[in-house]
Amino acid sequence: MSFSRTSTVSTEPRSRFRAWLGVAAITASLFVFVTTELMPVGLLTPLSAGLSVSVGVAGMMVTLYGISAGAGVPFLVAWSRRVDRRALLATLLAVMAAGNLVTAVSPNFPVVLAARLVTGFAHGVFWAIGVAMAMRLVPGEKAGKAAAVVLSGMSIATVVGMPLGTFIESLTGWRATFLIWSGLSVAVLLAVVLTLPSLPSRSAIPVREVFALPIRNGRLRGVMTTVALYVLGHFGAYTFIRPFMEQRAGASAAWVTGLLIVFGIGGALGNFAAGHTAGRNPRATFVVACTLLVVSLLLLLVIGGSLAGLAVAVVLWGTSFGAANLCQVNMMLAAAPDTFEAAMSLNTMGYNISIALGALLGGLFAGGFGPAGAVWFGVALTVTALLTAFGKRRAPRARRP
Repeated sequence: MSFSRTSTVSTEPRSRFRAWLGVAAITASLFVFVTTELMPVGLLTPLSAGLSVSVGVAGMMVTLYGISAGAGVPFLVAWSRRVDRRALLATLLAVMAAGNLVTAVSPNFPVVLAARLVTGFAHGVFWAIGVAMAMRLVPGEKAGKAAAVVLSGMSIATVVGMPLGTFIESLTGWRATFLIWSGLSVAVLLAVVLTLPSLPSRSAIPVREVFALPIRNGRLRGVMTTVALYVLGHFGAYTFIRPFMEQRAGASAAWVTGLLIVFGIGGALGNFAAGHTAGRNPRATFVVACTLLVVSLLLLLVIGGSLAGLAVAVVLWGTSFGAANLCQVNMMLAAAPDTFEAAMSLNTMGYNISIALGALLGGLFAGGFGPAGAVWFGVALTVTALLTAFGKRRAPRARRP
């Protein structure tokens, strides 16, 4: 299966500059979605005080957002299968703008939770359609690069978005911060409308067929299993990276912040590095990235007792995770080229569930064996993902109908 056939939707002449402007608009969309998801993490203390709830209860803003971002995606993508993707993305950004606006002016915490629930659904749908849209805007041989550019929006949100939101809150307050992000959502919406061409849906299918895909398509089932395993491993360890840094290396809060920023930068570099090979051979590139992910976690355990060793391990971890994230998109495309959006909706659901389960199981290991236990859990699950990827070497390609 050629990527050039599956990733380009139109034969009409379109300037290269305008196409990449569209990719940039989709990248900005991901930046807005991810920063909106993570914003409460840096604002929990003022949020909880302003809404008269405990910090633990305020954390439900992140939890509920993540659940809705995963649970409803296959249904929403299938139900919107006849909607032009540019119009759908604009609608999702409008929902995001409205959700941030409601959060900014909400009189109480239940209203905030309701707004987060709705915006979480929009976030999940974006993950199912956004990368595919970017890959369709450019010539087939550039599809992998377009995917890498879009996924860099997640790393940029981690490196820039969260600290920026915290800084704005310190100057204006948490309500004004969400209000500003609502305006940013509107600005990105306008960019999408102005730069993206019409993109009719071509690979979405009815709900009843979405959940049958892994049953009929063994290669897709294998990719989904591999992705779930490495996401479980990564987030099982990453959730407890701060206590590991503090206990093992005596890292200060400033060091932790700096290393997390470095992790995000490494993720962006990993995206771009894998972009050169993931389109041609996603499985082999994933195997390399996942191997480096295992090595980085082992380095964390072996040399993470010093700040210098910690920095080396974190840089390699971020870079390999960024590369693996890009590869899993290309692996999904290779496994289900004719039902890519539907497959990505299932992948989004599995990805978010794996994040939640990874944090839960990692917490059990951290509780029993300390933060290093969570890292060992990450090693075990990532090695299992690597073995699964190796085992799928001879899996048959999905047949075109």
